[in-house]
Amino acid sequence: MTQSPMPTLKPKRPYFSSGPCVKHPGWSSKNSEGALLGRSHRGSEALEQLKRVIDKTRSVLEIPKDYHIAILPGSATGAAESALWNLIGARPVTILTHDVFSYRWECDVIKSLKVSDAVVRSVKHGYLPNTKDIPLDHDVILNWNGSTSGVCYPNTDFLLQERQDNADHGLVIADVTSAAFAMDIPWKDFDATVFSWQKGLGGEAGHGMLVLSPKAVKRLESYLPTWPIPYLFKLRKGCRLYAPIFEEKTLNTPSMMCVQDFEKALDWSLSLVLKNKTAKQALIEKSQKNFEVVEKWVSKTPWIHFFVSEPSQRSTSTIVLKITHRQFEKLEEDKQYAFLKRMGVRLLKEGAAFEIINHPSAPPSIRIWGGPTVDVSDLEALFPWLDWAFERTIASL
Repeated sequence: MTQSPMPTLKPKRPYFSSGPCVKHPGWSSKNSEGALLGRSHRGSEALEQLKRVIDKTRSVLEIPKDYHIAILPGSATGAAESALWNLIGARPVTILTHDVFSYRWECDVIKSLKVSDAVVRSVKHGYLPNTKDIPLDHDVILNWNGSTSGVCYPNTDFLLQERQDNADHGLVIADVTSAAFAMDIPWKDFDATVFSWQKGLGGEAGHGMLVLSPKAVKRLESYLPTWPIPYLFKLRKGCRLYAPIFEEKTLNTPSMMCVQDFEKALDWSLSLVLKNKTAKQALIEKSQKNFEVVEKWVSKTPWIHFFVSEPSQRSTSTIVLKITHRQFEKLEEDKQYAFLKRMGVRLLKEGAAFEIINHPSAPPSIRIWGGPTVDVSDLEALFPWLDWAFERTIASL
């Protein structure tokens, strides 16, 4: 293989991690100025800011007005487990798994909550599970966009409109953390939806959000699980929805530094509003353009391909790629991981790209964040570096 010379142009912001993700363009440490540090999160000013964050999140993501939004501890993981522990168990459940995180929700339901009438439909990374003929009386748990697989459901047709139209049919619990702010979320098809601050808009880690439909609230107020609910998962007070956490209060002490940072990210999103374009549309468009740039590079690069073979199922935010060079494919899996690590170290040392290797529990692959806080120009500057790092690493075998 002919080796390319070391590129001279580097990405201005070489942050391609899929979580925590790169900050929004124009971000600086001055964003934290004015944060309510050393103040109680129960004080009036803090409560007002938490309420603003909820309201701005609703506005940017165009979440229906009758849906409830809460800020919860533990990132998307905490929000997802809160939804599962509070809502699951009232009826049979179908669990759709295809990546590291949906496997975790499966483990929660099967091994921790020990739900006996759970049906698991599972596939390996890069594919979507069978979605045909899911019983309407079942609850459904799914990861809408695979953070580690790079696969995304192309639509919600399989959930059936009849499910949402009938309050007696099962709930849909969806993890959308790597799709929020980057893709159009079908809120009306989901009843309990979770995401985190650290993904789409590059907020600081540790905080998750839970969005509940009126149908989910009805379940909360009509069903009490047989297992004890940890306080950090608390969504009820008595037999009623614990309304304050869906308005401005939190279950534990949030970082007001992180709250300030996320509000600034939401403000940046709202600054993208144009006459005929909402903030959500602008964010989705930015992510789509990033994906198209990657798609163009992959199409002309012989050693790399999308991990997901079906184009309609490829995520535009968590873009997962596999090395298809014959020498790499002949390696044992542990040696493929070692290869990718060496490749990543080369890029790190040159300051050309940080954290582009996929989750350690995923198959050996490259993962590039393509969400709206990434600049196209940085992706274009990244590609020659990926070629350079790959060529040097394959030559060392």
